[in-house]
Amino acid sequence: MNQPAPFDKRQLRDALGAFATGVTIVTTRDRTGAAHGLTANSFSSVSLEPPLVLWSQSHTSRSHAVFQDSDHFAINILAEGQVALSNLFAKSAVDDKFAGLDHDSGVGGVPVLKGTAAHLECVKIAMYPGGDHTVYLGRVERIGRSGLRPLVFEGGRYAVAYAHDVGPLEVRTGALASPSTALMRRVEDALPGLAARIGDHTLCLAVWGNRGPTAIHWEPSARPVSSALRPGLVMNVTASASGRAFAAFLPGDATQAFVDEDLRLFRTAGQDAAAQRQAFDAEMAMTRDKGLARAAGLWPAELLHGVATNAFSVPIRDDAGRMVLALTVVSPADRLADDLDGAVPRALKEAGQAFSDWKGAACK
Repeated sequence: MNQPAPFDKRQLRDALGAFATGVTIVTTRDRTGAAHGLTANSFSSVSLEPPLVLWSQSHTSRSHAVFQDSDHFAINILAEGQVALSNLFAKSAVDDKFAGLDHDSGVGGVPVLKGTAAHLECVKIAMYPGGDHTVYLGRVERIGRSGLRPLVFEGGRYAVAYAHDVGPLEVRTGALASPSTALMRRVEDALPGLAARIGDHTLCLAVWGNRGPTAIHWEPSARPVSSALRPGLVMNVTASASGRAFAAFLPGDATQAFVDEDLRLFRTAGQDAAAQRQAFDAEMAMTRDKGLARAAGLWPAELLHGVATNAFSVPIRDDAGRMVLALTVVSPADRLADDLDGAVPRALKEAGQAFSDWKGAACK
């Protein structure tokens, strides 16, 4: 007869981590009205009729007494773009996790977070001891769902869930034009000479991929902007020159969801959403008018390259006039001015037009 094999807590945690879960933030209020919340993936549905759910909380949690005493709680099921929010509520040392955080008031006054994939507002109907945790059973009183893709946690890492049969598709890119192999080869072959001609600045060739603007080729030049020049790098739509070029020159239905999510993620506490959108729309109008996009001193690029940068990007079009590639120049801000009419962006526009005019662009 096989004997049970011994295991320690770390081994048990690793085994449990193989079970991928969603990520939730459970929220409530104490008797003084103060909001409390914590990140939890120990959440499960129990019953549809009546509608019941459960979650568990460690006895060592700072808010354990609050949840034991409260009559209501909300399960906020996080969306894929809410990793930072998950990390915030996972920290026990933060005194006011709701400071500057936009949220609504749900059943029993519980905080309902915005931008989530879904939420469940519950009445607590029972508590049960569960080893070093307390298990809470709740009856669902009200629900909401946004349609955003949920955040996933597996093996100690965040992930995103995709349909198994179609793979990680963010958009149906088949509806968009794709660059020909001949065009990509022609552009890539010309990049070393172009990089040298414009002053040894780094060049990037990008396509609109399943998850947005994606680098397919880097030309580092004799003076590369950094060592973070990875093919396959997915860039922000609103905070990179390549992304802004695609947002300006691709059909809006292909990019709108990405733009909306980017603006939400980069919105600072107290920033007016309408004003933020208006500023971005004005940037897009200028991009279309000038024929090239600009990203000057934006922090995502500085985080990637380790230095403040300026970048410009132009569309490369196929024979039908559809944007199929973004050609981007990026360099430290002290080497490349942010002037849209400067010599480097003018040379980039000329190169983009020359590639677009090449009659082999439609060859497959």
